[in-house]
Amino acid sequence: MSRSVLVVAAHADDEALGCGGTIARHVAEGDIVHGIFIADGVGSRKDASYEALKMREAAAQKAHSLLGFSSVSYLGFPDNRLDGINLLDIVQLVERSVQTIMPNVVYTHHYGDLNIDHRVAHQAVMTACRPIPGSSVTEIYTFEIMSSTEWSSPGLNPFLPTCYVNISEYLEIKLGALKAYDLEMRDMPHSRSIEHLEALARHRGHSVGVSAAEAFMVMRNIR
Repeated sequence: MSRSVLVVAAHADDEALGCGGTIARHVAEGDIVHGIFIADGVGSRKDASYEALKMREAAAQKAHSLLGFSSVSYLGFPDNRLDGINLLDIVQLVERSVQTIMPNVVYTHHYGDLNIDHRVAHQAVMTACRPIPGSSVTEIYTFEIMSSTEWSSPGLNPFLPTCYVNISEYLEIKLGALKAYDLEMRDMPHSRSIEHLEALARHRGHSVGVSAAEAFMVMRNIR
């Protein structure tokens, strides 16, 4: 029986970085995957422009096609300024999508990330998916984003994975989605390089005895 899966990310590219292989696996196993992207991802940059936004959207469209999303929506909030938005405004939009999509499984950001948008996204998801009677959401997982999760202040909500998804058969799809976001990738030895992201997937996999994996923290798992 197929499940409904929702990925709520602060920016387009976070889905590929954090759970691209897991998305591809869900799709291959017959699940329906939807995405919500809260901030525009480029507005805070010095070279921000309409053209830059369109390029980011084109990259996202290519990546989402590779990963197999059934639907995506962009909320269009300003990049790296979500802490200046009333949280309720974000929650209500996410909640509306949750009520429409009725996801069983939700993936989103780790609360301890350096990036403020990631932390707000986490808060919005946990609020929109609060465990009220009749909620469709039975599983919530948070992912790691290189150049944010590992750069957080020491001791502040460390990312301590408690769940691993075997993506050995889907690693190439994840890497393909990351390459679609070539303008967001960096040259090694930056932690957001293709080489390091592949090494991370190998490391997470080898940590649990498989070729490649993505790691998550479990926020909710109702059986």
